[in-house]
Amino acid sequence: MTLHVREVTRHVALITIDNQPKRNALSRGAMVELAEAWERLGASQDCRCIVITGAGDKAFCAGADIGGDLSAPEETARLVDRSLLKAKAYPKPIVAAVNGDCAGGGLELLLSTDIRLSAEHARFGLPEVKWSIYPFGGATVKLAQQIGYVHAMDLLLTGRLVTAEFAARIGLINQVLPAGDVLSACIETASAIAANSPSAVQAIKTQISAGIADHAASREAMEQQLGDRVRASAYFTEGVAAFREKRKPRYD
Repeated sequence: MTLHVREVTRHVALITIDNQPKRNALSRGAMVELAEAWERLGASQDCRCIVITGAGDKAFCAGADIGGDLSAPEETARLVDRSLLKAKAYPKPIVAAVNGDCAGGGLELLLSTDIRLSAEHARFGLPEVKWSIYPFGGATVKLAQQIGYVHAMDLLLTGRLVTAEFAARIGLINQVLPAGDVLSACIETASAIAANSPSAVQAIKTQISAGIADHAASREAMEQQLGDRVRASAYFTEGVAAFREKRKPRYD
């Protein structure tokens, strides 16, 4: 797993999640790297806008690496908060260049971005319920705020993947573009933001993200309790085993 961070044009940083064999899934180590990148760029006087994407053309981010450690003590909750910007105000605007599938924790990462452009072939979803996993990265709090109750419950409870065109229609993303145009369009958008007053832009972003973060933080205790309850169930054992064995789970 590698996280690439570089300046692509004046005042614009590009973060690329690069774990292509696992569809850019995030291991615990990668989450630490991502959290540190957010903190570094958030404090940088030179960085005014951030673009985030995935490596290759298959996936933006497939979420957490289910092949790794799935325990979720409080220190893990804090790491999720830092890496997915779940319940923390953040000063810098973030533009998502969705180059491929965006699922699970990858979609929860998307919910912390501000402007989202997607390739035509990308798919979006929260498949956690299929594998008896609680979506711990903020979807149960943020998704209904962003796209409305009925669309949020559809994605959360069915676990289905939807097309980029559908995602745009329900307001999950801004625009669908040919795959080859997505990153350049995002950099152009980020450059337009970076050309504006940084004090005004960052004040707006901080205020809006603080409101979202405050609401997420107010639900954190219940989130931990519900997540622990799901992980303690026999369904969780079966769901994770089925995922790793590439079979359909049996929830009899």
